[in-house]
Amino acid sequence: VQLAESGGGSVEVGGSLRLSCAASKFTYCMGWFRQVPGQEREGLAAISSGGSTWYADFLRGRFTISKDNAGNTLYLQMNSLKVEDTAMYYCAARLNRCDLRDEKYNYWGQGTQVTVSS
Repeated sequence: VQLAESGGGSVEVGGSLRLSCAASKFTYCMGWFRQVPGQEREGLAAISSGGSTWYADFLRGRFTISKDNAGNTLYLQMNSLKVEDTAMYYCAARLNRCDLRDEKYNYWGQGTQVTVSS
Protein backbone atom coordinates (compact mmCIF):
# COMPACT_ATOMS: atom_id res chain seq x y z
CA VAL A 1 0.00 0.00 0.00
CA GLN A 2 1.39 3.38 -0.99
CA LEU A 3 0.21 6.58 0.64
CA ALA A 4 0.90 10.18 -0.35
CA GLU A 5 -0.27 13.15 1.70
CA SER A 6 -0.89 16.63 0.37
CA GLY A 7 -2.64 19.81 1.38
CA GLY A 8 -0.39 20.99 4.17
CA GLY A 9 0.85 24.54 4.38
CA SER A 10 0.85 27.65 6.48
CA VAL A 11 -2.32 29.11 7.92
CA GLU A 12 -3.24 31.64 10.58
CA VAL A 13 -4.88 30.80 13.87
CA GLY A 14 -8.57 30.09 13.37
CA GLY A 15 -8.12 29.07 9.77
CA SER A 16 -8.86 25.79 8.04
CA LEU A 17 -7.00 23.26 5.94
CA ARG A 18 -8.01 20.06 4.24
CA LEU A 19 -5.40 17.36 4.00
CA SER A 20 -5.60 14.64 1.38
CA CYS A 21 -4.02 11.22 1.24
CA ALA A 22 -3.91 9.39 -2.08
CA ALA A 23 -3.81 5.65 -1.45
CA SER A 24 -2.93 2.89 -3.89
CA LYS A 25 -5.67 0.99 -2.10
CA PHE A 26 -7.71 1.31 1.04
CA THR A 27 -7.21 -1.16 3.84
CA TYR A 28 -9.66 -2.00 6.61
CA CYS A 29 -8.70 1.06 8.61
CA MET A 30 -7.24 4.39 7.50
CA GLY A 31 -6.01 6.98 9.95
CA TRP A 32 -4.43 10.38 10.43
CA PHE A 33 -1.59 11.05 12.85
CA ARG A 34 0.72 13.95 13.60
CA GLN A 35 4.11 14.43 15.15
CA VAL A 36 6.12 17.35 16.42
CA PRO A 37 9.90 16.88 16.47
CA GLY A 38 10.98 15.54 19.84
CA GLN A 39 7.48 14.44 20.77
CA GLU A 40 5.57 11.21 20.38
CA ARG A 41 3.34 10.69 17.40
CA GLU A 42 -0.33 11.11 18.27
CA GLY A 43 -3.40 9.65 16.68
CA LEU A 44 -6.03 12.07 15.45
CA ALA A 45 -8.73 10.21 13.58
CA ALA A 46 -9.45 6.90 11.93
CA ILE A 47 -12.12 5.53 9.63
CA SER A 48 -13.02 1.93 8.92
CA SER A 49 -14.03 0.37 5.64
CA GLY A 50 -17.61 0.56 6.81
CA GLY A 51 -17.39 4.26 7.57
CA SER A 52 -17.16 4.14 11.36
CA THR A 53 -14.94 6.86 12.77
CA TRP A 54 -12.73 7.39 15.79
CA TYR A 55 -11.37 10.71 17.04
CA ALA A 56 -8.90 11.80 19.66
CA ASP A 57 -10.77 13.43 22.53
CA PHE A 58 -8.53 16.49 22.55
CA LEU A 59 -9.70 17.50 19.06
CA ARG A 60 -13.10 18.47 20.45
CA GLY A 61 -14.79 18.22 17.09
CA ARG A 62 -12.45 20.49 15.17
CA PHE A 63 -11.24 17.82 12.73
CA THR A 64 -13.27 15.53 10.47
CA ILE A 65 -12.03 12.43 8.69
CA SER A 66 -13.66 11.24 5.48
CA LYS A 67 -12.83 9.18 2.43
CA ASP A 68 -13.66 8.88 -1.22
CA ASN A 69 -13.80 5.17 -1.94
CA ALA A 70 -14.01 5.63 -5.70
CA GLY A 71 -10.86 7.73 -5.76
CA ASN A 72 -9.02 5.97 -2.94
CA THR A 73 -8.50 9.32 -1.24
CA LEU A 74 -8.57 9.96 2.48
CA TYR A 75 -9.26 13.43 3.84
CA LEU A 76 -8.81 15.33 7.07
CA GLN A 77 -10.76 18.58 7.34
CA MET A 78 -9.18 20.76 10.02
CA ASN A 79 -11.04 23.79 11.33
CA SER A 80 -10.36 26.37 14.04
CA LEU A 81 -6.67 25.66 13.81
CA LYS A 82 -4.43 26.54 16.74
CA VAL A 83 -0.71 27.17 17.01
CA GLU A 84 -0.39 23.84 18.81
CA ASP A 85 -1.71 22.05 15.71
CA THR A 86 1.61 22.79 14.02
CA ALA A 87 3.12 19.40 13.16
CA MET A 88 3.91 16.93 10.42
CA TYR A 89 0.73 15.11 9.51
CA TYR A 90 0.72 11.52 8.32
CA CYS A 91 -1.86 9.19 6.91
CA ALA A 92 -1.57 5.50 7.66
CA ALA A 93 -3.24 2.23 6.81
CA ARG A 94 -4.00 -0.72 9.03
CA LEU A 95 -4.98 -4.15 7.86
CA ASN A 96 -7.34 -5.10 10.67
CA ARG A 97 -9.32 -3.43 13.44
CA CYS A 98 -9.47 0.30 13.82
CA ASP A 99 -8.26 2.59 16.56
CA LEU A 100 -5.68 5.33 17.10
CA ARG A 101 -2.74 3.25 18.26
CA ASP A 102 0.01 4.14 15.80
CA GLU A 103 2.07 1.02 16.50
CA LYS A 104 -0.67 -1.10 14.95
CA TYR A 105 -0.63 0.62 11.56
CA ASN A 106 1.15 -1.18 8.76
CA TYR A 107 1.74 1.48 6.11
CA TRP A 108 2.67 5.16 6.35
CA GLY A 109 2.95 8.13 4.04
CA GLN A 110 5.81 10.61 4.03
CA GLY A 111 3.85 13.34 5.73
CA THR A 112 2.76 16.88 4.98
CA GLN A 113 3.71 19.85 7.14
CA VAL A 114 1.08 22.06 8.73
CA THR A 115 2.17 25.34 10.30
CA VAL A 116 -0.28 27.52 12.19
CA SER A 117 0.85 31.02 13.10
CA SER A 118 -0.67 33.73 15.26
